[in-house]
Amino acid sequence: MLRDQLTALLGPVVVDLGYQLWELEYAPRGGGGLLRLYIDAPPGESWGITLDDCEKVSRAVSDVLDVEDPIPGQYTLEVSSPGLDRPLRTAEHFARFAGERVKLEMAQPFEGRRRFAGQLLAVADGEITLEVEGGTVRLPIEAIHKARLVPA
Repeated sequence: MLRDQLTALLGPVVVDLGYQLWELEYAPRGGGGLLRLYIDAPPGESWGITLDDCEKVSRAVSDVLDVEDPIPGQYTLEVSSPGLDRPLRTAEHFARFAGERVKLEMAQPFEGRRRFAGQLLAVADGEITLEVEGGTVRLPIEAIHKARLVPA
């Protein structure tokens, strides 16, 4: 899959610059694709991403993409912060925000529900533990279709 190839190619570039590649999206389109990178401070750091950070990463990533040429045809490159309501996709993402509120949607109904909202209590063994109204629920990360942090 092209997304995985791009992540493997560009992730180390972002890390070498002192950032974390939070998420990478690629959407092919008729007139040219859109490659969107979301960068953040590395785990353990609390500083925010600035426009200068995005420009720095964009220049470095553009240089690599020009040489490696992994995307056929034209495309637009966007680099930004994942924002306060950032997407959560990996165990690392969920672990970093344990204790915070999240909203998520399951790929298939889980215990009769597809949507959950609550406080993220723990991450272990490929599952998250979420405190929801009426108790706690353990959800497999691989079965989560989309999840977002709920800003305080």
